[in-house]
Amino acid sequence: MDTPTWETWRELVKRDDRPIRTIARAELLRKLARGEPIKLVMALNAWAFRAKHIPGSLHFDTDEQVLSSLRKDDEIIVYCSAAACHASIALYHFLVDRGFTNVRRYEGGTLDWESAGLPMEGAWTAE
Repeated sequence: MDTPTWETWRELVKRDDRPIRTIARAELLRKLARGEPIKLVMALNAWAFRAKHIPGSLHFDTDEQVLSSLRKDDEIIVYCSAAACHASIALYHFLVDRGFTNVRRYEGGTLDWESAGLPMEGAWTAE
């Protein structure tokens, strides 16, 4: 069986009941404020990333980009739009299943971040 692509993981995640390590907004904000070397990765598509994302975020278009840009021991935090969004769950499992050891999900995503009045970057942000 071929290894599922990142897109296929979105479908598989609906049947996956494995636990997911998470990070709260307050802890993420502290890490960013201290300049900790985290890899904050938006799991949505390129259009959504260009429109609006948390400052300092990374975005990858392909599985290959993800795997070549992150190290297995990096502190990686994945997010998407909100708790109900499956993209960050899919990316979380994609990474963990490939041996990445320090991955967490910010389940509140852009909706939680922005509703707390925190800054956003992108074409759709008020600057």
